[in-house]
Amino acid sequence: MIAVQNLTKTYTGKTVLNIDHLEIQKGNSFGLVGNNGAGKTTLFSALLDLIQPTSGHIKNNGIKVSESEEWKSNTSAFIDETFLIGYLTAEEYFYFIGELRGQNKADVDRLLSGFEDFFHGEILGQKKYLRDLSKGNQKKVGIIATLIGNPEVIVLDEPFANLDPTTQIRLKKIIKDLTANPDVTILVSSHDLMHVTEVCERIVVLDKGEVVKDIKTSQKTLKELEEHFNK
Repeated sequence: MIAVQNLTKTYTGKTVLNIDHLEIQKGNSFGLVGNNGAGKTTLFSALLDLIQPTSGHIKNNGIKVSESEEWKSNTSAFIDETFLIGYLTAEEYFYFIGELRGQNKADVDRLLSGFEDFFHGEILGQKKYLRDLSKGNQKKVGIIATLIGNPEVIVLDEPFANLDPTTQIRLKKIIKDLTANPDVTILVSSHDLMHVTEVCERIVVLDKGEVVKDIKTSQKTLKELEEHFNK
């Protein structure tokens, strides 16, 4: 379970995140939406201990993320291309992540073989450094790398951005397959309301760093979100 308690983040006197209490149960598919500057990436960055909150804390499986690294072995994330190592090829990067997560090359190859359609012949065997791939292909690498080692918590920030329609459809299937596993908690932020309502069973709306809606996804959710953002 992910638990957020009395969390704030302030930059130069401006509060960009202010969440009293938020819990995400194990096995949930959790969507986070909001306009630019709403605090989505800030929340995910605090969850991953990439930034220190001004006050409060986040617990991952009962562990305060800022006080211990024990949660890291069960958690993976892709926020943006800075998570990649630009001077490695895709294969080298996948094997590097595999090593960190106790997986050998055969384990990694077995995982990658299930995503040939997603890679669309543009990732493996190209002998290109990651820094030379398109933004969309870099994102493909980052997303699939999060699956190595069977993590229990997966965090994806704007995973649909820069992907072509075919790849977006394939990514939605990947996320839906993940959500079928009751041991996997997946957190997705997105500007695309349709995509996030299709893959997440619960959606939280952030506005100026605060939770303004917390919705269990239903057939009415997309319309409710559109009405909210059309005010």
